[in-house]
Formats: sequence, C-alpha cells, structure tokens
Amino acid sequence: MRAAGLDAHLTRWSLPGGPFDPDLLAAHDETETFPAEACAALDTWGMPEHYVPLRYGGRQERLEETHALLRKLAARDMTVAVGHGKTFLGGACVWAAADNGPAEMLARHVLAGEPVAWGLTEPGNGSDLLANTLTATRNGSGWLLNGRKWPVNNATRGRFMCVLARTDEAGGARGFTVFLIDKRATPEGTVRPLPKMPTHGIRGADISGLEFHDTRVPAHALVGTVGGGVELVLKALQLTRIACVALSLGAGDHALTLLRRFLFTRKLYGKPLADLPHARNVAGRSVARQFLAEALAHTAARAAHEIPEELSLVSAVAKASVPGIVQGQLRLIGDLLGARGFLTEVEGYGPFAKLERDHQVVPVFDGSTWVNRAGLAAALPLLRPGGPRAATEPPNPPDHWLREDHESTPLDAQRLRLMAPRDSVLGSLPRLVAGLAAEPAHPATTTGAQAETVRLARALLTAYERLGADLADVRPTGGTPSTAVMRLAERYEWCWAGAAALALHRARPQHHDGVWWQDALWLRGCLALALDHLGDRQETAGDVYDRLGGILMSEAGARVTVLDAHTRVEVPA
Repeated sequence: MRAAGLDAHLTRWSLPGGPFDPDLLAAHDETETFPAEACAALDTWGMPEHYVPLRYGGRQERLEETHALLRKLAARDMTVAVGHGKTFLGGACVWAAADNGPAEMLARHVLAGEPVAWGLTEPGNGSDLLANTLTATRNGSGWLLNGRKWPVNNATRGRFMCVLARTDEAGGARGFTVFLIDKRATPEGTVRPLPKMPTHGIRGADISGLEFHDTRVPAHALVGTVGGGVELVLKALQLTRIACVALSLGAGDHALTLLRRFLFTRKLYGKPLADLPHARNVAGRSVARQFLAEALAHTAARAAHEIPEELSLVSAVAKASVPGIVQGQLRLIGDLLGARGFLTEVEGYGPFAKLERDHQVVPVFDGSTWVNRAGLAAALPLLRPGGPRAATEPPNPPDHWLREDHESTPLDAQRLRLMAPRDSVLGSLPRLVAGLAAEPAHPATTTGAQAETVRLARALLTAYERLGADLADVRPTGGTPSTAVMRLAERYEWCWAGAAALALHRARPQHHDGVWWQDALWLRGCLALALDHLGDRQETAGDVYDRLGGILMSEAGARVTVLDAHTRVEVPA
C-alpha cells in the first residue's frame, strides 16, 4: 500500500521549514488561512490520483487504500486532510453515476490537481435535502441555476462543484438533479462566492459558499438522470461516509502518539506517570476504543467491495459510531493530559487542543450522527434477529472477505441500494461465536484467555438476541424516529462493532502471536467496551485495559493498529 510511502514523505515534510511543519500548520490555524503549502505537496506526490477510479485513469482501486491515506493525513493535520480529501467526496456523485455523466472530464481535472466541492447544504435547511430551494430550470439545451449553496467545504477554492438542484417545483424524491459546475465556464458575474465562515475547528479550511444567479450550464453538466439526484446523492454518501471515518482514525492515532509521549515523560508523586494504575487503565481504554473504531471502519471499507448491496446499513453504522468512539477516546486522553490538553503553546502538547477542536466536525460531515442513526433506526424492524431481512447464514460472510490475502471484488457503484437486503456482519455473529468456542487456543493464547474471549463473545451474542427481543414490537413508520427507537439503533451499532471485531479476529489467525493479538487482548478490549455500552459491564475489563495500557507504554506499543503483522513480544502481566 502507498500509505507507507506517504508516511515517509509526511515525516520529511514535517521537518522545520517543510510544508507540514507543525509550526506552519499552527500558524495557519491561528490566522484561519488555508494550508496551501501542504496541499501543494500532496498534489505533487500524487494524492489526487487516489480520488479517481482506476477506470478513469486514477489509482482508486480499493477503498481501504484511500481510507489508509486519509487516515495518515488526518494523523498529521485534520485541516489538511479535510481540505484536500474533500475532492474525493466532491467527485463521488460523478463516479457513482459512471458513464452517465461527465466522469472522464472530471477525472482529467482532478488528476491535474483541481479541487472539487460538493454543494448539498443550503442556508437554514441542515441535512434536509428535500427542503433545498436552489433551482435548475431548462434553458434551451442547457439549464439555469438560481440559489445558494452554503456552507460548503472548498466552495471558493474549488474550480468544480457538484450541485444538487431542484428541477421539479414540487420537489420530492424525484424532484432533484445533480449537476457538475465548472465555475470557469459559467457566464461572468453569474456566480458569486459567499464569505468563509469562522469555525471552531479546522479553522484554515475553506468553509464558504456560492450564490448562483441565472447561471447557465450546458447539457453535459448533468450527472446521472433528471430527477435522479436524491437517489444518486444517497448512494454516493454510502461511499463518502466510510471515507470520513478515516479522519477519526487519524485523529485517534495522533492523540495516542501524544499520550505515549506524556506517559513516558511526566512524573507524579515521584513516579513516572506510566507506573500509576489509573494512567495505565485510561491508556488501555483509549487503545481499546481505537481498535474497535479501526475494526469497524476496516470492515466497512471492505464491505463496499464485497457486499455493496448492504452499504446503506454499513455506512450508517460506521458514520454514526466511529467518530463517537474516537471522540470518547479524546475525552479520556484530554482528562489525563490535564492542562496540557488545553494550552496551545506547551511544547510537545499544543497540537492536542487543535486536534480535539478539529475532530468535532467529523461527526457532522456527510450526515450527522443523528441523521445516520435515524436512517438505521428506520431499517431496524426489517433487520432485527428473526426479522424479514435478518440473514441466518449470509451468502458472503465477513470473516471470508476480511482475510488479509483476500482479493477484493472491484467496486461497483451500480450494486449500491437504498435499502440493505440483509446484515451479513451481525447475521454471521452466531456462527462466529460458535467457531471461536470450537477451535483450540492459538499457541500465543493461554487457555484462560481463550475461555475469557469465548465468554465475552457469547455475552455479545446474548446482547444481540436481547436487542432482537426488544425490537419485536417495533414497526416501520415514517417520520422522525422516537427516542426509544434511536436508543435501540445505538445498541445495534455496538453489537455490529463487536461482531466486526470478532470477524476480523477470526479472519486473521496468522497474526495471533502479534503484539496486540496474543491472548486475544485487542479483541477482548473491544468486546468489553462494546458490552459496557450495551449495559453489561465486565468485571475482567480492568485487567484487559491494564494490559493494553502496558503495551502502549512499552517500546512495542508505538504502532496502535491490528491491520499489520507485528513481531511477537512479551506482554506485560
């Protein structure tokens, strides 16, 4: 994967005077100016190639690779990741429409480094796309656009913007259409930039807007079909939401790096902070959150290729869950850092305050936590255990396509659906638990650890079955879900996250002697965390968190990931 190559460049660029010099990026944040030097370096390296599908001349072949690159960027600076990575999101509708739109033209410009914005939101309408009022009316062979898109990332600096416009006065699900607007090709004076908005985080990002006044666009600006805009946007969001959670993983990586530095250097009561039980426990809980977020996000990225028909469900679970899991991690670390988590000019720790501010936007991007959870809530009556779309034995189980040597199926946006026919991840949970219980312990896993892992997995299955019973009386309804149903949806997310972690563990037995894998430590931490949020707090969780924290404080804990092979080391008792 090119992520390792990008990481080497980022390290070099982060030296004093480089485009990713932390002092330079902090200055951009302070003055609320765009980090142009960093984005130019990424253009030169070839990052835009990963925003364009292979079929159009780019290098975007596996979503998990783009995911890994965005994660690396976010681990260095969230504003840069958001500002540059927005082009991936901006072009998503065009790629999803495939040959029914200006894909080849946009690909040429993206590969040349032109930024792309995605004009969905309008003043006062929030996430309610059907309330949007920007119109596109026929004008000869083309269209006239009138209205505002605001606030939009890259609206001013982006040459192109994918715009969702009302093409039927009555609106409705078939009353909107997507257009790709080339601002340089519009009649002079018909497109006006709206001012950049001051923001709490990502202060240097171009969060602004555009106003269109009788802006004529040609027929070839049409993306997809007339009236098919809402469906196209909803399908594109299934891909972009998965990409967004990479930003959260990068934020978690950055925060854990700062935490390790703090634990190694800070002394309290005459002892290194790393020796204090509370610090070790908080560190372990922070690591468990990172692993659960990583397992969920990686499963979602693979699912885009293997079970795209289910991506409406998978992407909603990922986007509703991962940013919140990482935000909880940042709170834990911030509490441990104390004043160092708030003071921006403390050497070595100033970036944490910016990181925490910046990450707060991730739960909002491409549908807020509430929006995604509400979408999941609407599907719960069909997806519950024993429901009409609950799979007892999915045809394509996750522990098959999560194998490291699995050759991914090419991404096919034409297979995306607005309603998932089944849930292959949670549908596999009974078989995954049974398989774990039946297999002998790995040589790197003690008998006691194996028994404890099986017990936790069975507890997760029990929690899922209990959820199914609580969903038995829930019926499909239109409109806003009740608070009670939203809480059931949140429980579904935690069950799904735990099942994803178990599937990943089962798919990669060759890693079971790795730093984080032996004694199934990372999995036990994930299951304990999920069960805690499902109302089943585990008495043994403290010991697992202590051991995870011990590894983080060791030399072997520098890389907090279960996606790569690790050399086996002795786990602190």
